[in-house]
Amino acid sequence: MRTHLEFQAERFGGPGARPNQYSPEIFGAELAEFLGSKFREVGLSGTVGEEDWGWMVELKSEPFPLWLGCASYGDDGWLVFIEPSQPTVRKWLKKIDTRDEVETVARQLEQILVNSGGATNLNWWSDEDSGRK
Repeated sequence: MRTHLEFQAERFGGPGARPNQYSPEIFGAELAEFLGSKFREVGLSGTVGEEDWGWMVELKSEPFPLWLGCASYGDDGWLVFIEPSQPTVRKWLKKIDTRDEVETVARQLEQILVNSGGATNLNWWSDEDSGRK
């Protein structure tokens, strides 16, 4: 599953970019607010919150929670990841397939970043590729 997108975009950084209050070396507030706004336009909510690792954009989803994580990445890049990043989640005693909804968000995310955010050098990878497994 495509769950992690790294890219470059001058629009979200540079002088005046707001650092994370918990980890001042991490940026991404402008990126998270931009994505929150764009996902609200397509009816997927987009509430933004600050975390110690970056910013979280909560998306409207049933029957499982769905959100984006945003942070600066390397010297001049950005990383957005989609959670859940696994093909299934458990709710009560039921397994729920996440693949279709996550892929829909991945397509929308890429379209938003390329068409409105000026993103270049896009590189998708999976949760397995991230080293988190």
